[in-house]
Amino acid sequence: MSKLFEPYQLQSISLKNRVVMAPMCMYSAEDDGLVTPFHQVHYATRAAGQVGLIILEATGVVPEGRISNKDLGIWDDAHIDGLRQLVEGMKAYGAKTGIQLGHAGRKATVEGEIFAPSAIAFSSDYQTPTAMSEENIQHVIEAFKLAAIRAAKAGFDVLEIHGAHGYLISEFLSPATNKREDQYGGSQENRYRILRQIIDAIRSVWDGPLLVRVSAEDYAEDGTTMDDFIVFSRWMKSQGVDLVDVSTGGVVPATINVFPGYQVSHAEAIKHGADIATGAVGLITTAIQAEEILQNNRADLIFLARVLLREPYWPLHAAKELSEELQPPVQYVRGW
Repeated sequence: MSKLFEPYQLQSISLKNRVVMAPMCMYSAEDDGLVTPFHQVHYATRAAGQVGLIILEATGVVPEGRISNKDLGIWDDAHIDGLRQLVEGMKAYGAKTGIQLGHAGRKATVEGEIFAPSAIAFSSDYQTPTAMSEENIQHVIEAFKLAAIRAAKAGFDVLEIHGAHGYLISEFLSPATNKREDQYGGSQENRYRILRQIIDAIRSVWDGPLLVRVSAEDYAEDGTTMDDFIVFSRWMKSQGVDLVDVSTGGVVPATINVFPGYQVSHAEAIKHGADIATGAVGLITTAIQAEEILQNNRADLIFLARVLLREPYWPLHAAKELSEELQPPVQYVRGW
């Protein structure tokens, strides 16, 4: 059997294959952050396509922490029922379900005051944030904890903390965006502190698999490096993080040389440097490409993004490419 279609044990959860739908913002909620009919169709369709694990888009733990006012929310108990319906729709087709908990920090585009480690705008197109006080920081940590409780009530199998792409947590991690002079800035350990406290807060209420998405390279002279993230990932493992979802960029404006699999080497370096499971992402589009990554022990799971927007039944096509037998939903058997 190909490795792509081998089951994978993620703590207590068994994934039927190693295909993961990466979180992608759909900008299809209303201002209240509630699930809409679009979300119900969108996610269930990828489950019917036989994706092993589907992770919902970045979901705001506080209203002011949304990337846009069209993002899903999990800051209120009113969000639970809609999220539960999404979970039920995906599980009906055998997919395991995850949700990415996020705070956009200085990249939030909602109206009103926004917050970041330091009062530095991402670019001239973005609002200048307010530098967070200790009280602000504790409020966000508590918001992640409460979001984890709500996610459990909605029935999700997996949680992912969004610590990448220039959103709040990655802003704290990077010296390019974190200019603080208190216990949350300066040294590597201090810049990691908020993520450490968020992980501990979530682990106090969540026993299931916990993932963290990171941007393992800022592509900036004064930014984080792979060496930083090997250290950060060792700390994450010691705190009970099960897998690091390895992306890059987005922390500061930068020119990135993009090519198929351009981020896989980062997942490989963290996997072996920190002795932790990783997910590879970044223009992975073919079954052969995915299989090479797994067979060469470069990562443990394959995170697919835009290709699943184009091809919701990608796993079924990939199975044919790898001479595997993968059963589509009974309603669609005659199409295969």
